[in-house]
Amino acid sequence: MSLFSRLENALFKGVSYVAQVLLVAAVVAAFYQVIARFVLESPTDWSEVLTRALLIWTVFLGIALAFRHGAMMGVTLLHSLLAPARQRLLEIGVAAICGGFLLFVAWIGGQMTWRVRFQTVPSLDISISWIYLAIPVGAALAAIGVLARLWAASPAAAPSDAQG
Repeated sequence: MSLFSRLENALFKGVSYVAQVLLVAAVVAAFYQVIARFVLESPTDWSEVLTRALLIWTVFLGIALAFRHGAMMGVTLLHSLLAPARQRLLEIGVAAICGGFLLFVAWIGGQMTWRVRFQTVPSLDISISWIYLAIPVGAALAAIGVLARLWAASPAAAPSDAQG
């Protein structure tokens, strides 16, 4: 297993773990909001905003995981009609388009995050840029996922049949 494969495997296991923890935290915050509003009759102003922020982060991390597993790059009909050599060219083309778009989104998201760094979320008393940061982080991780998916499908990444 190559160094790149080990690193990206560890990276996306970590991303998966973080996304799962954030999703559980969002569920807990939303559940608390329901209990506070309807049982305690004292709704909080922070739990709804926290739930939304956690779900935004979960979605962007989940998008990165989906790209890594190839769930969002399907051109199956065209792929099946092509010869194997052209199939690889199609895979490279799709990966280049997706990767380029994701890097563009990461760049624009980084600019947006930088612009809003002085705005705060009143109920959480944090900079809104922490929420916006999900855009460039998620898009950059998704671009890495596209590259890792392409690498994993490459003939060079396949284990050799030679026994030594």
